[in-house]
Amino acid sequence: MASGFTEQALPAWHRAVLKVGSSLLTTPEGALTGEYAEALAAFVTASRRAGREVVIVSSGAVAAGRGIVPPPTRSTGLSGRQALAALGQTRLVGLWQTFFEAPVAQVLLTHDDLRNRRRYLNARTTLRELLALGAIPVINENDTVAVDELKLGDNDNLAAIVAALVDADVLFIASDITGLYTANPRVDPSAQAVPEVVELTPAHLDSAGGAGTAAGTGGMRTKLEAAMKAAAAGIETVLFDGRDARCIGRLADGVLTGTRLRAPQSRLAARKYWLRHAPAVGRISVDAGALDALRGRGASLLPGGVVDATGDFARGDVIEIATDNAPFARGIAQYAATDVRRIAKRHTRDIEAVLGYSYGETIVHRDDLVVLPEPARTP
Repeated sequence: MASGFTEQALPAWHRAVLKVGSSLLTTPEGALTGEYAEALAAFVTASRRAGREVVIVSSGAVAAGRGIVPPPTRSTGLSGRQALAALGQTRLVGLWQTFFEAPVAQVLLTHDDLRNRRRYLNARTTLRELLALGAIPVINENDTVAVDELKLGDNDNLAAIVAALVDADVLFIASDITGLYTANPRVDPSAQAVPEVVELTPAHLDSAGGAGTAAGTGGMRTKLEAAMKAAAAGIETVLFDGRDARCIGRLADGVLTGTRLRAPQSRLAARKYWLRHAPAVGRISVDAGALDALRGRGASLLPGGVVDATGDFARGDVIEIATDNAPFARGIAQYAATDVRRIAKRHTRDIEAVLGYSYGETIVHRDDLVVLPEPARTP
Protein backbone atom coordinates (compact mmCIF):
# COMPACT_ATOMS: atom_id res chain seq x y z
CA MET A 1 0.00 0.00 0.00
CA ALA A 2 1.64 3.26 -1.13
CA SER A 3 1.37 5.87 1.54
CA GLY A 4 0.68 8.80 -0.77
CA PHE A 5 2.43 11.17 1.66
CA THR A 6 5.25 13.49 0.67
CA GLU A 7 7.82 15.08 2.94
CA GLN A 8 6.98 18.41 4.57
CA ALA A 9 8.49 20.63 7.25
CA LEU A 10 7.63 20.11 10.88
CA PRO A 11 6.41 23.10 12.91
CA ALA A 12 9.09 24.84 14.95
CA TRP A 13 9.15 23.48 18.49
CA HIS A 14 11.07 23.45 21.75
CA ARG A 15 8.91 21.20 23.93
CA ALA A 16 6.83 18.27 22.67
CA VAL A 17 4.70 15.40 23.87
CA LEU A 18 5.23 12.07 22.12
CA LYS A 19 2.35 9.61 22.38
CA VAL A 20 3.16 5.95 21.78
CA GLY A 21 0.32 3.42 21.60
CA SER A 22 0.18 -0.21 22.69
CA SER A 23 0.28 -1.48 19.10
CA LEU A 24 3.85 -0.17 18.81
CA LEU A 25 5.02 -1.72 22.08
CA THR A 26 3.51 -5.19 21.93
CA THR A 27 3.84 -8.29 19.76
CA PRO A 28 0.78 -9.83 18.04
CA GLU A 29 0.67 -12.22 21.00
CA GLY A 30 0.49 -9.29 23.43
CA ALA A 31 4.01 -9.40 24.89
CA LEU A 32 6.00 -6.21 25.46
CA THR A 33 8.60 -5.46 22.77
CA GLY A 34 11.07 -2.67 22.04
CA GLU A 35 11.15 -3.29 18.27
CA TYR A 36 9.61 0.07 17.40
CA ALA A 37 10.38 1.87 20.66
CA GLU A 38 14.10 1.94 19.86
CA ALA A 39 13.70 4.26 16.85
CA LEU A 40 11.27 6.48 18.75
CA ALA A 41 13.72 6.70 21.64
CA ALA A 42 16.48 7.65 19.18
CA PHE A 43 14.27 10.53 18.00
CA VAL A 44 13.84 11.67 21.61
CA THR A 45 17.59 11.49 22.22
CA ALA A 46 18.40 13.45 19.03
CA SER A 47 15.82 16.08 19.98
CA ARG A 48 17.29 16.45 23.46
CA ARG A 49 20.78 16.87 22.02
CA ALA A 50 19.38 19.73 19.94
CA GLY A 51 18.26 21.45 23.15
CA ARG A 52 14.61 20.36 23.01
CA GLU A 53 12.43 18.70 25.66
CA VAL A 54 10.21 15.65 25.16
CA VAL A 55 7.55 14.13 27.41
CA ILE A 56 6.43 10.60 26.51
CA VAL A 57 2.85 9.38 26.98
CA SER A 58 3.11 5.62 26.73
CA SER A 59 0.55 2.83 26.70
CA GLY A 60 1.48 -0.80 27.24
CA ALA A 61 1.30 -1.42 30.99
CA VAL A 62 -1.63 -3.85 30.84
CA ALA A 63 -0.03 -5.69 27.91
CA ALA A 64 3.22 -5.96 29.85
CA GLY A 65 1.27 -7.36 32.80
CA ARG A 66 -0.24 -10.03 30.58
CA GLY A 67 3.27 -11.17 29.77
CA ILE A 68 3.88 -11.83 33.47
CA VAL A 69 0.67 -13.60 34.49
CA PRO A 70 -0.33 -16.90 32.79
CA PRO A 71 -3.77 -16.68 31.06
CA PRO A 72 -5.58 -19.20 33.32
CA THR A 73 -4.84 -17.11 36.42
CA ARG A 74 -5.95 -13.74 35.05
CA SER A 75 -9.18 -12.05 36.09
CA THR A 76 -11.09 -10.52 33.17
CA GLY A 77 -12.85 -7.83 35.24
CA LEU A 78 -11.81 -4.31 36.22
CA SER A 79 -9.74 -5.52 39.17
CA GLY A 80 -7.90 -7.89 36.85
CA ARG A 81 -6.96 -5.08 34.47
CA GLN A 82 -5.87 -2.93 37.38
CA ALA A 83 -3.65 -5.73 38.70
CA LEU A 84 -2.12 -6.27 35.25
CA ALA A 85 -1.41 -2.54 34.98
CA ALA A 86 0.33 -2.55 38.37
CA LEU A 87 2.46 -5.55 37.38
CA GLY A 88 3.28 -4.23 33.92
CA GLN A 89 4.01 -0.59 34.69
CA THR A 90 7.50 -1.25 36.05
CA ARG A 91 8.36 -3.34 32.99
CA LEU A 92 7.06 -0.60 30.69
CA VAL A 93 9.18 2.09 32.35
CA GLY A 94 12.10 -0.32 32.42
CA LEU A 95 11.76 -0.82 28.67
CA TRP A 96 12.00 2.93 28.03
CA GLN A 97 14.95 3.27 30.42
CA THR A 98 16.98 0.76 28.40
CA PHE A 99 17.09 3.25 25.50
CA PHE A 100 18.19 6.34 27.44
CA GLU A 101 21.24 7.40 29.40
CA ALA A 102 19.14 10.13 31.01
CA PRO A 103 16.89 9.05 33.91
CA VAL A 104 13.33 8.09 33.06
CA ALA A 105 10.64 9.28 35.49
CA GLN A 106 7.31 7.49 35.84
CA VAL A 107 4.29 9.78 36.20
CA LEU A 108 0.83 8.25 36.63
CA LEU A 109 -2.17 10.58 36.32
CA THR A 110 -5.83 10.15 37.18
CA HIS A 111 -9.02 12.00 36.32
CA ASP A 112 -8.93 13.75 39.71
CA ASP A 113 -5.35 14.95 39.15
CA LEU A 114 -6.50 16.94 36.13
CA ARG A 115 -9.94 17.99 37.40
CA ASN A 116 -8.79 19.35 40.76
CA ARG A 117 -7.02 22.68 40.18
CA ARG A 118 -4.56 22.26 43.04
CA ARG A 119 -3.54 18.75 41.94
CA TYR A 120 -3.37 19.92 38.33
CA LEU A 121 -0.88 22.63 39.30
CA ASN A 122 1.08 20.16 41.42
CA ALA A 123 1.37 17.79 38.44
CA ARG A 124 2.41 20.66 36.21
CA THR A 125 5.04 21.86 38.66
CA THR A 126 6.45 18.33 39.02
CA LEU A 127 6.71 17.85 35.25
CA ARG A 128 8.43 21.23 34.86
CA GLU A 129 10.93 20.26 37.55
CA LEU A 130 11.60 16.87 35.93
CA LEU A 131 12.34 18.57 32.61
CA ALA A 132 14.59 21.10 34.35
CA LEU A 133 16.49 18.18 35.90
CA GLY A 134 17.06 16.66 32.47
CA ALA A 135 14.80 13.66 33.10
CA ILE A 136 12.45 12.06 30.56
CA PRO A 137 8.91 11.83 31.99
CA VAL A 138 6.97 8.76 30.86
CA ILE A 139 3.28 9.31 31.55
CA ASN A 140 0.38 6.89 31.64
CA GLU A 141 -3.05 6.89 33.18
CA ASN A 142 -3.03 5.33 36.63
CA ASP A 143 -5.07 2.29 35.62
CA THR A 144 -4.30 0.66 38.96
CA VAL A 145 -6.77 2.93 40.79
CA ALA A 146 -8.91 4.39 37.98
CA VAL A 147 -12.50 3.18 37.65
CA ASP A 148 -14.33 3.08 34.34
CA GLU A 149 -16.63 6.03 35.01
CA LEU A 150 -13.73 8.28 36.02
CA LYS A 151 -11.10 7.18 33.50
CA LEU A 152 -9.48 9.80 31.32
CA GLY A 153 -10.11 7.44 28.43
CA ASP A 154 -7.67 6.59 25.68
CA ASN A 155 -4.07 7.75 25.77
CA ASP A 156 -4.51 9.86 22.63
CA ASN A 157 -6.72 12.23 24.59
CA LEU A 158 -4.50 11.93 27.67
CA ALA A 159 -1.57 13.06 25.49
CA ALA A 160 -3.51 16.15 24.39
CA ILE A 161 -4.27 17.01 28.01
CA VAL A 162 -0.62 16.53 28.95
CA ALA A 163 0.48 18.71 26.01
CA ALA A 164 -1.60 21.57 27.41
CA LEU A 165 -0.42 20.76 30.95
CA VAL A 166 3.27 21.18 30.06
CA ASP A 167 2.78 24.00 27.52
CA ALA A 168 4.05 21.87 24.63
CA ASP A 169 4.53 23.38 21.20
CA VAL A 170 3.56 20.21 19.33
CA LEU A 171 1.94 16.84 19.98
CA PHE A 172 3.52 13.87 18.16
CA ILE A 173 1.24 10.85 17.82
CA ALA A 174 3.04 7.70 16.71
CA SER A 175 0.55 5.36 15.09
CA ASP A 176 0.54 2.08 13.17
CA ILE A 177 -0.58 3.94 10.06
CA THR A 178 1.18 6.65 8.04
CA GLY A 179 -1.30 9.44 8.71
CA LEU A 180 -4.85 10.58 8.06
CA TYR A 181 -6.69 9.29 4.99
CA THR A 182 -10.05 10.11 3.49
CA ALA A 183 -11.13 6.55 4.35
CA ASN A 184 -9.62 3.47 5.97
CA PRO A 185 -6.78 2.53 3.59
CA ARG A 186 -6.76 -1.03 4.92
CA VAL A 187 -10.20 -1.71 3.46
CA ASP A 188 -10.66 1.02 0.84
CA PRO A 189 -8.05 1.10 -1.96
CA SER A 190 -9.36 4.48 -3.15
CA ALA A 191 -8.47 6.17 0.17
CA GLN A 192 -6.44 9.34 -0.36
CA ALA A 193 -3.69 10.63 1.89
CA VAL A 194 -4.38 13.87 3.80
CA PRO A 195 -0.98 15.47 4.46
CA GLU A 196 -2.34 18.60 6.14
CA VAL A 197 -5.49 19.80 7.90
CA VAL A 198 -5.66 23.56 8.38
CA GLU A 199 -8.60 23.39 10.79
CA LEU A 200 -10.30 20.29 12.18
CA THR A 201 -14.10 20.23 12.01
CA PRO A 202 -16.81 17.83 13.22
CA ALA A 203 -16.97 16.57 9.62
CA HIS A 204 -13.44 15.20 10.01
CA LEU A 205 -14.54 13.28 13.11
CA ASP A 206 -17.61 11.94 11.32
CA SER A 207 -15.51 10.67 8.45
CA ALA A 208 -13.16 8.97 10.92
CA GLY A 209 -15.92 6.77 12.35
CA GLY A 210 -15.42 4.89 15.59
CA ALA A 211 -12.00 3.99 16.91
CA GLY A 212 -10.81 0.78 15.33
CA THR A 213 -14.00 0.17 13.33
CA ALA A 214 -14.13 -0.90 9.71
CA ALA A 215 -15.73 2.44 8.86
CA GLY A 216 -12.98 4.43 10.54
CA THR A 217 -9.80 5.74 8.95
CA GLY A 218 -7.55 3.21 10.65
CA GLY A 219 -8.76 4.04 14.18
CA MET A 220 -8.25 7.75 13.65
CA ARG A 221 -11.19 9.16 15.58
CA THR A 222 -9.52 9.34 18.99
CA LYS A 223 -6.42 10.85 17.39
CA LEU A 224 -8.51 13.56 15.77
CA GLU A 225 -10.33 14.19 19.05
CA ALA A 226 -6.93 14.62 20.70
CA ALA A 227 -5.80 16.97 17.92
CA MET A 228 -8.92 19.12 18.44
CA LYS A 229 -8.17 19.37 22.18
CA ALA A 230 -4.57 20.30 21.44
CA ALA A 231 -5.59 22.86 18.80
CA ALA A 232 -7.87 24.58 21.32
CA ALA A 233 -4.73 25.22 23.39
CA GLY A 234 -2.83 26.45 20.33
CA ILE A 235 -0.84 23.21 19.95
CA GLU A 236 -0.28 21.54 16.57
CA THR A 237 -0.53 17.76 16.21
CA VAL A 238 1.58 15.52 13.98
CA LEU A 239 0.54 11.99 12.99
CA PHE A 240 3.14 9.58 11.65
CA ASP A 241 3.94 5.88 11.29
CA GLY A 242 5.75 4.76 14.43
CA ARG A 243 6.85 1.53 12.69
CA ASP A 244 8.78 3.34 9.93
CA ALA A 245 12.34 3.89 11.16
CA ARG A 246 13.21 6.13 8.21
CA CYS A 247 10.18 8.35 8.85
CA ILE A 248 11.09 8.60 12.54
CA GLY A 249 14.72 9.40 11.70
CA ARG A 250 13.63 12.24 9.42
CA LEU A 251 11.56 13.75 12.26
CA ALA A 252 14.81 14.54 14.05
CA ASP A 253 15.82 16.54 10.95
CA GLY A 254 12.57 18.54 11.05
CA VAL A 255 10.93 16.59 8.19
CA LEU A 256 7.53 14.90 8.41
CA THR A 257 6.05 12.15 6.29
CA GLY A 258 2.54 12.01 7.68
CA THR A 259 -0.26 14.42 8.59
CA ARG A 260 0.17 17.86 10.12
CA LEU A 261 -2.92 19.10 11.96
CA ARG A 262 -2.57 22.84 12.44
CA ALA A 263 -3.88 24.94 15.29
CA PRO A 264 -5.86 28.09 14.40
CA GLN A 265 -3.58 30.20 16.61
CA SER A 266 -0.26 29.77 18.36
CA ARG A 267 0.06 28.20 21.80
CA LEU A 268 1.31 31.48 23.24
CA ALA A 269 -1.51 33.46 21.63
CA ALA A 270 -4.16 31.04 22.92
CA ARG A 271 -2.78 31.13 26.45
CA LYS A 272 -2.27 34.88 26.56
CA TYR A 273 -5.78 35.49 25.20
CA TRP A 274 -7.22 33.33 27.97
CA LEU A 275 -5.15 35.04 30.66
CA ARG A 276 -6.16 38.49 29.44
CA HIS A 277 -9.88 37.68 29.48
CA ALA A 278 -10.36 35.16 32.30
CA PRO A 279 -12.07 36.71 35.37
CA ALA A 280 -9.49 37.85 37.94
CA VAL A 281 -10.44 37.10 41.55
CA GLY A 282 -7.74 39.08 43.34
CA ARG A 283 -4.77 41.39 43.01
CA ILE A 284 -1.08 41.33 43.95
CA SER A 285 0.60 44.71 44.38
CA VAL A 286 4.31 44.87 43.57
CA ASP A 287 7.16 47.36 43.81
CA ALA A 288 8.96 49.20 41.01
CA GLY A 289 11.69 46.57 40.81
CA ALA A 290 9.17 43.81 40.14
CA LEU A 291 7.41 45.98 37.57
CA ASP A 292 10.69 46.41 35.69
CA ALA A 293 11.53 42.67 35.92
CA LEU A 294 8.11 41.53 34.69
CA ARG A 295 7.55 44.14 32.01
CA GLY A 296 11.12 44.69 30.86
CA ARG A 297 12.84 41.32 31.32
CA GLY A 298 10.06 38.76 31.07
CA ALA A 299 10.81 37.43 34.55
CA SER A 300 8.66 35.48 37.00
CA LEU A 301 7.16 37.22 40.02
CA LEU A 302 9.14 36.39 43.18
CA PRO A 303 8.02 37.11 46.76
CA GLY A 304 10.72 39.77 47.26
CA GLY A 305 8.92 42.13 44.88
CA VAL A 306 5.46 41.71 46.42
CA VAL A 307 4.02 44.54 48.50
CA ASP A 308 0.55 43.14 49.33
CA ALA A 309 -2.25 40.86 48.14
CA THR A 310 -5.94 41.76 48.12
CA GLY A 311 -8.92 39.50 47.66
CA ASP A 312 -9.45 35.91 48.77
CA PHE A 313 -7.89 34.10 45.84
CA ALA A 314 -6.68 30.48 45.96
CA ARG A 315 -3.69 28.75 44.41
CA GLY A 316 -4.44 28.42 40.70
CA ASP A 317 -6.72 31.46 40.44
CA VAL A 318 -6.18 34.22 37.88
CA ILE A 319 -5.08 37.46 39.53
CA GLU A 320 -4.10 40.98 38.51
CA ILE A 321 -0.60 42.30 39.16
CA ALA A 322 -0.48 46.01 39.87
CA THR A 323 1.78 48.83 40.97
CA ASP A 324 0.50 52.16 42.30
CA ASN A 325 -2.99 50.65 42.06
CA ALA A 326 -2.66 50.28 38.27
CA PRO A 327 -2.83 46.72 36.89
CA PHE A 328 -0.10 46.00 34.32
CA ALA A 329 -0.17 42.18 34.15
CA ARG A 330 -2.30 39.13 34.85
CA GLY A 331 -1.32 35.60 35.79
CA ILE A 332 -2.02 32.39 37.68
CA ALA A 333 -1.15 32.52 41.36
CA GLN A 334 1.02 29.70 42.69
CA TYR A 335 0.08 30.61 46.27
CA ALA A 336 -3.18 31.62 47.95
CA ALA A 337 -3.72 35.24 49.03
CA THR A 338 -3.11 34.45 52.71
CA ASP A 339 0.22 32.81 51.84
CA VAL A 340 1.28 35.68 49.56
CA ARG A 341 0.72 38.18 52.33
CA ARG A 342 2.87 36.10 54.71
CA ILE A 343 5.83 35.75 52.34
CA ALA A 344 5.64 39.24 50.78
CA LYS A 345 9.07 40.97 50.65
CA ARG A 346 10.78 37.72 51.72
CA HIS A 347 13.58 35.87 49.93
CA THR A 348 12.61 32.71 48.06
CA ARG A 349 14.70 30.61 50.44
CA ASP A 350 12.43 31.71 53.32
CA ILE A 351 9.17 30.41 51.82
CA GLU A 352 9.22 26.96 53.42
CA ALA A 353 10.36 28.31 56.78
CA VAL A 354 7.50 30.83 56.87
CA LEU A 355 4.70 28.64 55.46
CA GLY A 356 5.87 25.17 56.46
CA TYR A 357 5.73 24.07 52.81
CA SER A 358 6.67 25.34 49.37
CA TYR A 359 5.14 25.19 45.89
CA GLY A 360 8.31 26.62 44.38
CA GLU A 361 10.07 29.96 44.40
CA THR A 362 7.68 31.88 42.14
CA ILE A 363 4.45 33.63 43.10
CA VAL A 364 3.51 33.77 39.40
CA HIS A 365 5.63 31.83 36.91
CA ARG A 366 6.52 33.64 33.69
CA ASP A 367 4.80 30.88 31.66
CA ASP A 368 1.57 31.72 33.53
CA LEU A 369 1.83 35.50 33.13
CA VAL A 370 0.85 38.02 30.48
CA VAL A 371 1.89 41.66 30.51
CA LEU A 372 -0.86 44.06 29.45
CA PRO A 373 -0.25 46.74 26.81
CA GLU A 374 0.88 50.05 28.27
CA PRO A 375 -1.90 52.65 28.23
CA ALA A 376 -1.57 55.35 25.62
CA ARG A 377 -0.13 58.57 27.00
CA THR A 378 -1.98 61.83 26.53
CA PRO A 379 0.26 64.41 24.76
